[in-house]
Amino acid sequence: MSIEQSPAAPLRRPGLLDPAILGPATLSAFIKLDPRQLVRNPVIFVTEVVAALVTALFLRDLLAGNAPGFSGQIAAWLWFTVLFATFAEAVAEGRGKAQADSLRRTRSELSARRLSTDGASSETVPATALKLGDVVVVEAGELIPGDGEVIEGIASVNESAVTGESAPVIRESGGDRSAVTGGTQVLSDRLVIRITAAPGLGFVDRMIALIEGAKRQKTPNEIALSILLSGLTLIFLIAVVTLWGLAGYSGTLLSVTVLAALLVTLIPTTIGGLLSAIGIAGMDRLVRFNVIATSGRAVEAAGDVDTLLLDKTGTITFGNRMATDFLPVNGVSGTSLAEAALLSSLADQTPEGRSIVALASGDYGVPTPAAQPDAVIAFTAETRLSGVDMGERRIRKGAVEAVLRFAGVTAIAAPAEFSAAVDRIARSGGTPLAVADGERLLGVIHLKDVVKPGIKERFAQMRAMGIRTVMVTGDNPVTAAAIASEAGVDDYLAQATPEDKLAFIRKEQEGGRLIAMCGDGTNDAPALAQADVGVAMQTGTQAAREAANMVDLDSSPTKLIEIVEIGKQLLMTRGALTTFSIANDVAKYFAIIPALFITTYPSLAALNIMGLASPQSAILSAVIFNALIIVALIPLALKGVTYRPVGAAALLRRNLFLYGFGGLLLPFIGIKLVDLAVTALHLV
Repeated sequence: MSIEQSPAAPLRRPGLLDPAILGPATLSAFIKLDPRQLVRNPVIFVTEVVAALVTALFLRDLLAGNAPGFSGQIAAWLWFTVLFATFAEAVAEGRGKAQADSLRRTRSELSARRLSTDGASSETVPATALKLGDVVVVEAGELIPGDGEVIEGIASVNESAVTGESAPVIRESGGDRSAVTGGTQVLSDRLVIRITAAPGLGFVDRMIALIEGAKRQKTPNEIALSILLSGLTLIFLIAVVTLWGLAGYSGTLLSVTVLAALLVTLIPTTIGGLLSAIGIAGMDRLVRFNVIATSGRAVEAAGDVDTLLLDKTGTITFGNRMATDFLPVNGVSGTSLAEAALLSSLADQTPEGRSIVALASGDYGVPTPAAQPDAVIAFTAETRLSGVDMGERRIRKGAVEAVLRFAGVTAIAAPAEFSAAVDRIARSGGTPLAVADGERLLGVIHLKDVVKPGIKERFAQMRAMGIRTVMVTGDNPVTAAAIASEAGVDDYLAQATPEDKLAFIRKEQEGGRLIAMCGDGTNDAPALAQADVGVAMQTGTQAAREAANMVDLDSSPTKLIEIVEIGKQLLMTRGALTTFSIANDVAKYFAIIPALFITTYPSLAALNIMGLASPQSAILSAVIFNALIIVALIPLALKGVTYRPVGAAALLRRNLFLYGFGGLLLPFIGIKLVDLAVTALHLV
């Protein structure tokens, strides 16, 4: 196995006008003209059929020697309308594919040391040859060949290839920190791993497929909107046929080309062309926040979440214990204990070891020694010690029993203040680590499960958004109340079993609430599956990640704020552009109809407020505007309407004014400007 490869960079974030996206998207837009693909979008499919019909009429006029200029221009702009719609979808998909390509580059051709059934021997095989249930061994410096569960050992693992975060994490057999991801790197010790995903079905493979949108299905909201757009298309089709009959009755000649163009300008092509792009872009925005959504339905549901349920360990708290205090024995200063603790932790790359170094250098001002130690003793799961040898000093830090054994001191013979500190830390729910210099005990380090910084303020933001936060934990009520108060959650559920979490979620859902659940452990899996929005931490177990419909690669519980904002933004963008599109159609209807019938009914001149030059220029100008407005709105569809935490009534008023009134006004201005250009260029 090659171990020289450095961890890959985090996911690439392509911009809206990235040439690497626009080129392939242009080609993909033409490929999407295939009617078998386009039929999934009824509005644009009808537009393509009309474009094909007008193209046939253009060819007929061309072959018959008639003037084909008008029908040719209409055909060209109708094809542009379809092409711009497919281009919008292709750009949205292209951004996801660019991120997937970046993620795919984080993987390499791996080999694995597969253990025999009896574990007595091993063989080197390609990682792609591994099967479900195979057992492999991975040493320090090697890459993990596939998704799995640690069944033996404890080690520090660098997951930056997946998460983009440089801080290593601890993975060990048993508990909620046993899941490992293919392509990540073991930094210390040795792990024996049972493969839990077949080749091509691992977590990274699923992320790639989801980012590319290969498995994205339409959400209920999208389906309902598609039905509405199909209904409006049918209504306008009937209206155009009726106009044809009315024109014939009144003696006005309306060609098939004019009627076909009129149909396309009146049906909701704007939202029809951008609907898919809006949905894809919503999931893409989650990826930019390092969240992978396996369900578009979950993204929508996130916009209406009422209650957030959070597991404590690893979600609200770091899960990894952090050093918070140094407690020296009599005769030893705090600075001396901090110095010894720092020296003994230089080779300890666990989160606990790094936190000790940070506490000693930060709060106590202990500098990193310039002189190199004679020997560095790395922490291992077997010795439960780490330290250094410097001259005659042999400094060790680790579990109390291990340090006492190293110092040759029995628990009874230990200093009273040492034993009292150990007992006090243990009773408070913390973990004591002892420090010794040779046979001399220096003191105790207090490790505790620390609440993640800034989490209280973030929960306050959720409260302002109308989201109630509830912490669930297996701790006793006293410990749970202390953590809940420190974290700033609204409520807590202590001594909670998986059944208790599930029952709580079901009860809330029966009351009509939408529930989000954040968790990382196997015991969280049932609740994650039941919740409307289940967010699993990437650092959690595979069972949790499988049960959830979102995975947070940063393992940040307050990421739900961004998830909720993106959900609301998705719904707002879809609603805003639907309002704009329908208002556009109403405006175009009143702009075009008077121009068409002004010859037969001169009194309609009063309604021709734009003063369009002729019926033909009116139709051509409306078709051109109809195509260009889709292009103009692609950036908004991809970026989304800006979310503001305001009430529903205020939001409705804003959307009606901005996108409703704007949708009515813009066609009058736009069509008139195009008409002036068409007339000036003598295109009709």
